[in-house]
Amino acid sequence: MTNAVSDTEQVEVVRSPRARRISLTVRPNGTVRLAYPRGVPRERALAFLEAKRDWIARARERLAARRAAVPPPLPPEEERARVEALRRAAKADLPPRVERLSATTGLRCTKLTIRASRTKWGSCSGENHLSLSLFLMLLPEHLRDYVIVHELCHTRHHDHSPRFHALVDRLVGGRERALQRELRGYSIR
Repeated sequence: MTNAVSDTEQVEVVRSPRARRISLTVRPNGTVRLAYPRGVPRERALAFLEAKRDWIARARERLAARRAAVPPPLPPEEERARVEALRRAAKADLPPRVERLSATTGLRCTKLTIRASRTKWGSCSGENHLSLSLFLMLLPEHLRDYVIVHELCHTRHHDHSPRFHALVDRLVGGRERALQRELRGYSIR
């Protein structure tokens, strides 16, 4: 059910059996969803929404800034040429980088694949095969190293447990959170 909260916006208001608390979500297109558990009166959920007006405005501004920072798509032929140039650069740069970081950390992968993945910077399979996105070439070198160290740590811990994060943090000199935060400022395009 949608609910008009002001003259200019619609908010999706949902009483959710799965909700454990009142929550707000601002979607990438700027729409707002308010979910609340069964035991909470609708009026209380709407009061929560009103109290979060400034937070909603800031979230929308951040999302708009992110959208504005993404360059418009290239024509298909130019995009193919760009991807091929990135692929050549990745094949030249990433394997020696993985070797260097493997030697430094003592963590080894069994296979390395470079793909045009647009959803993840990298991944590690259960067989310790690393797959890296050629779009890593768009990152500064220190973030490329961080992603590779992150994936190499999955060769020891195939999860995101506290032990995994402790290992990553130790190997990046106590800067895991800062590097992760910085990485979130980039998108795969």
